[in-house]
Amino acid sequence: MQEKYTVLKKYFGHNAFRGGQETVVDHLLNREDVLCVMPTGAGKSICYQTPAMIFVGITLVISPLISLMHDQVMALVQTGIPAAYINGMLTPSQCGQVLRNMACGKYKLIYVAPERLENPEFLAACARASVSFVAVDEAHCVSQWGQDFRPGYRRIADFIDRLPSRPVVGAFTATATDAVKADIISLLKLHEPF
Repeated sequence: MQEKYTVLKKYFGHNAFRGGQETVVDHLLNREDVLCVMPTGAGKSICYQTPAMIFVGITLVISPLISLMHDQVMALVQTGIPAAYINGMLTPSQCGQVLRNMACGKYKLIYVAPERLENPEFLAACARASVSFVAVDEAHCVSQWGQDFRPGYRRIADFIDRLPSRPVVGAFTATATDAVKADIISLLKLHEPF
């Protein structure tokens, strides 16, 4: 578990985790599913980016916001973390290059919109790559009770079922009522999540 502190310092410049972060990281590193409800600005991204650097293989980060994907990937790349995104901002040839790199294991984190999970080329690249962890950002989007319901989020569990082996799954959101939490656990098929 010492490795988590090395990653935290080397890539993110912190000596210690903030309140709640380390517990989430530890459960993920123990290969347990997690539902993390943490306020905006509390550092949810550290909770999935740190294990992503420790796990063997690729972490998929499912995010609904193209601008956020771009910003997070640029920040990761600047710190030396191999990361990329696949979304509508890329040309078909750029997307193809990312998929080829992904299949060869050149990235630690790939950011995608939930709708991309249904793309056959993307699914094929995931089958060739070793997907060890799926982090669902803005997880409240899975629920019709949530303010940002996205139908594509309903298909995440089906996508995970089609992978060669089930990765650890983490769901992250800043806000969720009890009904939304129940939806997240059920619709993402989280296994006894912390």
